[in-house]
Amino acid sequence: MLVVLRIGGSVIASPVNTKLIDQYSALLRKLVKNVHKIMVVVGGGTLAREFIRAGDKLGLDRKEKDWIAIHVSRLHALLLSSKLTKNGAQKIPTSLENAIRIFEKEKIVIMGGLTPGMTTDSVAAKFAVKTNSRLLVKATDQNGIYNKDPRKHKNAKKLDKITYRDLTQLLEQDSHKAGIHQILDPVALNILRRTKIKTMIVNGYHPENIQKAIEGEDVGTTILE
Repeated sequence: MLVVLRIGGSVIASPVNTKLIDQYSALLRKLVKNVHKIMVVVGGGTLAREFIRAGDKLGLDRKEKDWIAIHVSRLHALLLSSKLTKNGAQKIPTSLENAIRIFEKEKIVIMGGLTPGMTTDSVAAKFAVKTNSRLLVKATDQNGIYNKDPRKHKNAKKLDKITYRDLTQLLEQDSHKAGIHQILDPVALNILRRTKIKTMIVNGYHPENIQKAIEGEDVGTTILE
């Protein structure tokens, strides 16, 4: 089974959580032994947003700030890749085409961002489309999707299932900006909605949730067409 896994930088790198990176490395090895092929896309997290704020103060434009966030996400990807394999430094793709070429030979590919205007959510979504993956799992700092932001509202309720259409109405931002931080960025959401790829949002602090999602268990929130 081919699975695209999007790991939030807010989960493993805000600050860098070496224990959790160890756990993800072990999980990926286990999934490969179970005949899965995994594409992992890692986000930039708090550090990327700190650099973006610095860019704001320096008067940098959106493209320049995007590039900074991309390089941060690649560093986080390199940490995980290096833990997983001794030649991890050679396996951080810088283009979708490069990622697909590597994926044709390897069972696991780990990467960060690619180009300005494209978040790591969008990278994961586009890769899923290009490889005909039917499942994208996003590991976040929340237990799933809520009817309103649980960080702002104590009475927020977690949703077990939601349609792409309804999710669009819940999101606060409907266009890209450097450092955007919400459950799915609007570009990725449109890609996944159009292609009807099953997406599951899970709590990434517990890597076993990823395996449960892949095995078809009800965990987190499932986004349906």
